[in-house]
Amino acid sequence: MHDSLRRVIASVVLLIAASASLAQTPRTVQVQDLTWTELRDQVRAGKTTLIIPIGGTEQSGPYVAVGKHNVRAQYLADAIAQKLGNALVAPVVAYVPEGGYAPPTSHMRFPGTITIPDDVFEKLLESAANSFAVHGFRNIVFLGDHGGYQKDLKLVVDHLNKTWAGTNARAFLPPEYYQASSEGFAQILRQRGYRDDEIGTHAGLADTSLQLAVAPQMVRLNALKASPKLGAADGVYGGDPHRSSAELGQLGVDAIVSRTVDAIRKDTAGR
Repeated sequence: MHDSLRRVIASVVLLIAASASLAQTPRTVQVQDLTWTELRDQVRAGKTTLIIPIGGTEQSGPYVAVGKHNVRAQYLADAIAQKLGNALVAPVVAYVPEGGYAPPTSHMRFPGTITIPDDVFEKLLESAANSFAVHGFRNIVFLGDHGGYQKDLKLVVDHLNKTWAGTNARAFLPPEYYQASSEGFAQILRQRGYRDDEIGTHAGLADTSLQLAVAPQMVRLNALKASPKLGAADGVYGGDPHRSSAELGQLGVDAIVSRTVDAIRKDTAGR
């Protein structure tokens, strides 16, 4: 066989393989990575649970990037959906209430934080949920990674379920998700000898360790380790992140995912 013919045959084989690969639905649970026909077919095949991950763009001290909650919420929602097997994940909600801007309050006192009013946030979530309900999703699950808007999420879920009375759609807010990432993870760390004045409530050891497990590139670890003790003026509340590690963070990730999966399965059983 001539070399030229071999090259032609090889090119044809590569083109066929590439076409077959492009024709396959990607192995993803992320709505934004699918076409509308792929989504339609997956809903018809039984993927009727839709997770809406909610993050927030806020300061987390000098050594953690402001998109912490967004990346973490998407990562955890993806892992939860993969374990559930019948769920897909909506694009993460990155714009949330973070305080006032005239004058700046709460996290808005630090550059990079973005805030929106509570009523706008609630309407945004309701609109997203209604959109997914129209397209056949029956279980709309809200997972909020930040403590400041948990009350808003409850109001949204209660309102949606009243609006959806008599339909196949239902909204859920499993408390296990946020409980596992806050007090639940703190308890795991206490059992391993870490103190509350290290664990903290924002940008401390627990928060930073979770981020190291999920997205280590977002933590300026070398600068953190070399820094003096940080406090509220730096955006670190009630903790000390110096002994943070990805290994500790993975304990929290595992607890959040397993407890949330169990809660969603229980809430949506028979649906």
